[in-house]
Amino acid sequence: MPFTTHYHLFMEISALTRTVVKRNHAIIAPDGYINSHVPGWTNCTVNVIINEAMGAQLCQTLITANKDCKLVGATIDSQLFFYIIKGKAKAIVSGEIKVLQTGHFVYVPVGKAYRLENIKEGTQILSFHKVYEKLEGHDIPEILFGDAANVPAPSYLDDKALRLQVLLPDDEAFDMAVNIFTYDPGGHLPMVETHIMEHGLIYLQGQGVYMLDQHWYPVKKGDSIWMAPYCPQWFTAMGKEPAVYIYYKNVNRFPTVK
Repeated sequence: MPFTTHYHLFMEISALTRTVVKRNHAIIAPDGYINSHVPGWTNCTVNVIINEAMGAQLCQTLITANKDCKLVGATIDSQLFFYIIKGKAKAIVSGEIKVLQTGHFVYVPVGKAYRLENIKEGTQILSFHKVYEKLEGHDIPEILFGDAANVPAPSYLDDKALRLQVLLPDDEAFDMAVNIFTYDPGGHLPMVETHIMEHGLIYLQGQGVYMLDQHWYPVKKGDSIWMAPYCPQWFTAMGKEPAVYIYYKNVNRFPTVK
């Protein structure tokens, strides 16, 4: 008897991913996230995207708030930078109180207690952590609240297709920088960069192709990248909207530890 019903078969292949982890770089796509538990960070999903276990000298996490989420802790050796990718939260850092919304950030220096509460369900928060290296003759930086919307976005190397926002002060007391880089469609780095600074980043918008150590990777909103020192790197934006990522780098310290 002939079949009169057509069956459409579909099987998801769970072994496919764009995530790649190599000696001096990594692409971390959201499809492989596994949740972590961080003491003091409650009622939230925490994804530890970059940390020392992969050879990095920084930690980058992504926090997604559930109902009644709170982030409570204190910095000891590592300074901490929180950026609100989307949503809303109240931040209390050593008694200073601010309501943070999309695009807002707070820098928490070492030796400070912090608390993020009244966090709207679904809020996404990015964090960067780095062990602080104090520079003789300079005080430890102060707590800093800011809003990326109020940070100038000048052209990068006189290319109007590229715009760079510097979120932390250009001050030698800081040994880390956090910037937002925007590329118009077709915009690209003018050279293959090879430098001592390490990077951790996450895409906030758009898509493109990143070259890391002669390997070419498609990247898009939600992807994270780790780049070790001296990893050759180049990016071009593709698609119909600007590509935007927020990134960390280490700065302002002598290039050898001894």
